[in-house]
Amino acid sequence: MIDQSLASQVDELLAAVEGRDNERFFGALQGIAAATHASDPEEVQAALVRLVPVLESIPLGMGGDLAQLAGGLAGHATDPAVVVPVLVGRATEAMEQAARFERLHREAYGEVPDPEDGEQIQPVLERFVGEATERGLTEQEAWVLVQAWFCGGQWVQPVLFLSQRQDVRAMLPDRGRLIAAVEPVRESIGTAHWLYGLLLVLDDEPLVVLHRATGRGFRVTVSGIGDNFQLHTLLAAALIGDEARGLLPGERPSAAEIAAAGDGEVLDPPGGIRGNFNLVGADGTWIWNEGRPADIPALDGTRVVVLDPPPYQRTWNAGRAYPLMRPTVTVEGALTAGEAAHWLSRVKPA
Repeated sequence: MIDQSLASQVDELLAAVEGRDNERFFGALQGIAAATHASDPEEVQAALVRLVPVLESIPLGMGGDLAQLAGGLAGHATDPAVVVPVLVGRATEAMEQAARFERLHREAYGEVPDPEDGEQIQPVLERFVGEATERGLTEQEAWVLVQAWFCGGQWVQPVLFLSQRQDVRAMLPDRGRLIAAVEPVRESIGTAHWLYGLLLVLDDEPLVVLHRATGRGFRVTVSGIGDNFQLHTLLAAALIGDEARGLLPGERPSAAEIAAAGDGEVLDPPGGIRGNFNLVGADGTWIWNEGRPADIPALDGTRVVVLDPPPYQRTWNAGRAYPLMRPTVTVEGALTAGEAAHWLSRVKPA
């Protein structure tokens, strides 16, 4: 009987890498994926540990599928920390090389190829590698740049997947370098676009929230919020309610709207999601829903959100940008009347 256990499938993959057998390698990838579902977290963790050295050295082009598989394994393992550093490091490397490819290709040939179009890989290789010396590159360097352009998104995907977990975001190594690597290519590579936004997510971030009309204020802590559409809904859910209990007047978002912005399975409830306020910063500028909490200006080191009446009716479709990220909005407590008045006296009119 053929051993189909996860450990045996990892053995198969390691042998395929040692023997440079591509067909056997991709067969082993499928075997690992199938065996994972029947394995307990400790077995998955052991498999992940054995795959880390392969992830560290495998070429970008050959390793993209393995990187994505490793991200999935980490979601089933006991501790993703064992693989996060290598995934972040290789994704950073891939995006730095992809940015270099894009710059050199635009200088030499103009518009860059679609990184999702596999049919363009061969002609791009032939031209870019064939003319490498004209770009001041060796053929090997040019080959790596092309791999990064067409396969780099596969290396970003597991980082994007895992970073929707707050514990992973907290352990990300070289975060600044990763942001700098992703930013130049985020308009060209889809996964880079989404990872860039995720890297700007705030966790355990204190806010002062002021309601100008009633003079009330609150101290709030937020984590895992992808954009200000989501923040808007969750603040309304947390703060609108019984005025006798110190909450704010208004129509609280529906259960479907709150679930879409929180952890519900349906992200786009029928009828969409309606706005309740106009969010304004301490400097008087509007806090656009399309922005992120990280964009909100601070006053004396604390981000301030002023809630004003909406100037017009706003609606949008989806409750959150990152389906797997679990947001929290915690009302730590109400400001005293004096504290709220002090904060309001220091913020500018919208």
